[in-house]
Amino acid sequence: MTTVSITRKALTRGALAALSGLLAGFASLAVAELVSAAVRPEASPVTAVGGAAIDRTPAAVKDWAIRNFGEDDKLVLQLGIVVTLALFALVVGLLALRNRRAGSAAVLVFGVVGTAAAVSRPDSTGLVDGLPSLLGAVVGAVLLYVLIGRLSGPHRDTGDEPDGERADEPQHEAGWDRRGFVIAATAAAAASTAAGAVGRALNSRSSQNAVASREAVTLPKPASPAKPIPAGAQLRVRGLSPFTTPNGSFYRVDTALVVPKVDANSWRLRVHGKGVRRDLEFTYQDLLQRPLIEREITLCCVSNEVGGPYIGHARWIGVRLADLLKEAGVKPPSRGGEADQIIARSVDGMTLGTPVEDVMDGRDAMLAVGMNGEPLPFVNGFPVRMLVPGLYGYVSACKWIEDIELTTFDDYDAYWVKRKWARKAPIKTQSRIDTPKPFGRPEAGTVMVAGVAWAQHRGIEKVEIRVDDGPWRPAQLAEQGTVDTWRQWSYPWKATPGGHTLTVRATDGTGELQTEERTKTVPDGASGWHSVVVTVD
Repeated sequence: MTTVSITRKALTRGALAALSGLLAGFASLAVAELVSAAVRPEASPVTAVGGAAIDRTPAAVKDWAIRNFGEDDKLVLQLGIVVTLALFALVVGLLALRNRRAGSAAVLVFGVVGTAAAVSRPDSTGLVDGLPSLLGAVVGAVLLYVLIGRLSGPHRDTGDEPDGERADEPQHEAGWDRRGFVIAATAAAAASTAAGAVGRALNSRSSQNAVASREAVTLPKPASPAKPIPAGAQLRVRGLSPFTTPNGSFYRVDTALVVPKVDANSWRLRVHGKGVRRDLEFTYQDLLQRPLIEREITLCCVSNEVGGPYIGHARWIGVRLADLLKEAGVKPPSRGGEADQIIARSVDGMTLGTPVEDVMDGRDAMLAVGMNGEPLPFVNGFPVRMLVPGLYGYVSACKWIEDIELTTFDDYDAYWVKRKWARKAPIKTQSRIDTPKPFGRPEAGTVMVAGVAWAQHRGIEKVEIRVDDGPWRPAQLAEQGTVDTWRQWSYPWKATPGGHTLTVRATDGTGELQTEERTKTVPDGASGWHSVVVTVD
């Protein structure tokens, strides 16, 4: 047998061994998906490992991911996990060709990592969450052992000898079972595909009750409806963000790899903790039957860079949160209350810490059930989410909320505070140029510069524009909805040919001028003036 022939056959067996590793990894994931349908969808390995990765990622890295990938950051993470698993599977397959038992045992590492990730998640229900990863890994290990056995030849059933020691022996090359490998690999691929498909179908079916419960909701008329949006609140300028953000366009920043789909019929909210005279529990229908308020509120994420997109406005309907707290006997610290922090817990284990004083100072803090005239979309927190005007979302806007605990800032650090974000985070005065876009090429003449400014719960008093290093000029302000909404502005600029820098700044309702100091989003939100560079033709 020639050296070329031996090398070609060795390469073929190596490629098939790598393929065996991939098939074993695929089978592991497919079986895990099927088992997760019997446990819960969040226990599947990719979701569990992805969630654990998010939990352990430094704040600066998360901020970088949001800045560079936007709302696709979770998709990128999931793809990264799958690619990593595929590379791991390839290596394990090649290892198994040299040592069958060691390679198969290495597959179990998959189960250990997945199990550890699943049981360590904040929303874990216990050791049972580790079953999908564990059983999937066992199936993958057995499959790899069987497939490598078809490649190893009759004299290496145990696979304990290093491969290549007898590569020059014809009977060794002739001994591996090509037909048996093809049959086993094909059957494994088909069975894995079927298992994965069934698992996905069952997991999808488990969310159908949630979908049906949302479709059955008819929001009651609010006892306290929102005032009509002023006719002049929406300027007619091309390229300017609409005053009301459509639900489908509303920004999303959270840590949930899989959007929780909660059945409103089984959902419960518990109120308990320090200063609570008696624990309260509410169903979804309990909330709908209470007097509802409807308010125009602009939300902003603390991860929003200067000029960034993570801000949106909607008309919300819900229950005034202060009323529920008073009903439970809670008093704010200014009136002798024991608790100064609300810990809001989501069904996915997320915790947010909110100052009790801010919730009970008269602002329209609420448990929202509706958004822009319809029940909350799942991605925005159905069935219930929390809103506190004037505070960044990470300390006030808990989606999929199911628990409210009264405590103190000294006693408990919420999820983001443990990751070096500030405990208290009032929204900073900010402004943004929407049009013209950065590096735009408007024509000389009158160019309408326009954008939005916000300082929730303080309102916007003035917006100014500067061209290059010239003087600050007042922009024309649209009508202001309320102090809790953003405000549009425009400025007719007589543009001259050449490159120019446009800069905007705002003054809030208290008279405080937006700071020029440029800071990053960590620990309490970005600051600085937004500028765009354009070239006038």
